[in-house]
Amino acid sequence: MKKSALGRGLDALLGEVEEAYENESSTKNSVVEIALDEIEPNPYQPRKHFSNESLKELAESIKKDGLIQPVIVVENSIEGYTLVAGERRFRASKLAKLSTIKAIVLDITQEQMQQYALIENIQREDLNPIELAQSYQALIELHNVTHEELASIIHKSRTHITNTLRLLHLSKKAQDALVDGKISAGHAKMLVGLDEKEQKLLVDSIIGQKLSVRDVEKMVKSYKQPNVSSKKNAVHTEERLDFSELKKVLSGYVSSIKDDKRKITLEFEDQEQVLKFIEKIS
Repeated sequence: MKKSALGRGLDALLGEVEEAYENESSTKNSVVEIALDEIEPNPYQPRKHFSNESLKELAESIKKDGLIQPVIVVENSIEGYTLVAGERRFRASKLAKLSTIKAIVLDITQEQMQQYALIENIQREDLNPIELAQSYQALIELHNVTHEELASIIHKSRTHITNTLRLLHLSKKAQDALVDGKISAGHAKMLVGLDEKEQKLLVDSIIGQKLSVRDVEKMVKSYKQPNVSSKKNAVHTEERLDFSELKKVLSGYVSSIKDDKRKITLEFEDQEQVLKFIEKIS
């Protein structure tokens, strides 16, 4: 049976987040002003990278027009609040030097806090590809759903879910390059399946030579498809050649002949024998 965390399905949580943000009339009575210094960040926040430039732009917007959508918080045990969703708005409000922020206070568990943070970030597309992949993986594990079921719930294709999750198999160097914007998601998808050394080489090449995704695809194919002639040679090395006729011809001109699969070794008694051999083959 599918696990529904605390009896609540993932689609139900999605609906609650949508209601909180899109149907403000239904939540206006629960929107309160809370002091920013009474709110602590969500420890389950999946997003780790925030653009300073983007935060400054949001801070200016909040100063000019106010906060349009409230953040979501939950009361904690130390007479304060823990942020559930809306960390960009929370950080930007602090950057704008505001003292309070509009918030919706929910009564939820720690497990639900994690789920809300994941869902809110996925819906708003605030995550980089690696954070998104980690969020998908966390939701799959929390709710014990398949790639196809998750895709249906969050309205993405199963291929998108699967391809995004594959990014978690990249080396740390490749993941860091993707997060920092040095390589694109298209580049990164080409690297999945290569070993760490090959990934490092290609990441350095992409950055240094500004390679396109098509360029990387060609290079990856060369790694994954060994040279045809090499394959033929590998097969040939297993075959034993018949040297019997050659040994008959050479027997009178050398001291001994030894053969092994695809090679033959000749031994000579003295220099005179070598000269006679040369005369023969000439």
